[in-house]
Amino acid sequence: MNRDLLCLFSFVLVFISSYAIGHAQDGAILRSPVGQWEETVSYEGRFRILSPGKMDAKADTVKTPLGALVYHTFYFHTNDKKQENYVYMLSYCDYPELTVHSDSLDLLQDFFHTTIETAVSSVRGELMYSTDTDLDDYPAKLWRIDYLNGRGIIKTKAVVVDNRYYAVQTVTQKGRAINQSSDAFLDSFRLLK
Repeated sequence: MNRDLLCLFSFVLVFISSYAIGHAQDGAILRSPVGQWEETVSYEGRFRILSPGKMDAKADTVKTPLGALVYHTFYFHTNDKKQENYVYMLSYCDYPELTVHSDSLDLLQDFFHTTIETAVSSVRGELMYSTDTDLDDYPAKLWRIDYLNGRGIIKTKAVVVDNRYYAVQTVTQKGRAINQSSDAFLDSFRLLK
């Protein structure tokens, strides 16, 4: 797959994520310690995850040179300044066969690199760190972007499972880069077998 196509894929992912963050204002405001979080299970999405409140779901179709891609987003948003994070979000997208796949390790390195570069650029932010990880033996990446001149922080854990790309994200403010709720949300993401 050429770099232009990777850039397009990454832009689509980042655009839809930014759209969801910007339009998640309808979420309920809940104060819940991690032990009382709600579980969201999606059999179609083949995942389960915990969040401080009920996650809303939406799907957006984006036209690409490979055809229409459906981007699924689950999110919880709060304006409560006492909460550690404002947005908790999980998104996924299925790529056509022979494009992005978890067994194409060289391609995935380029894919993740381009995805991170595009994410940083789209919010005019700064990449603070990026590290390789895995989830159930599938290749994954964890990164943090500071944006809004360092006042906002986006943490992302992304994984490719076969031809499906998942991104699990939290959005918080400066001073809350390290928080229990963000780690708990990212770590609660599980694949359904």
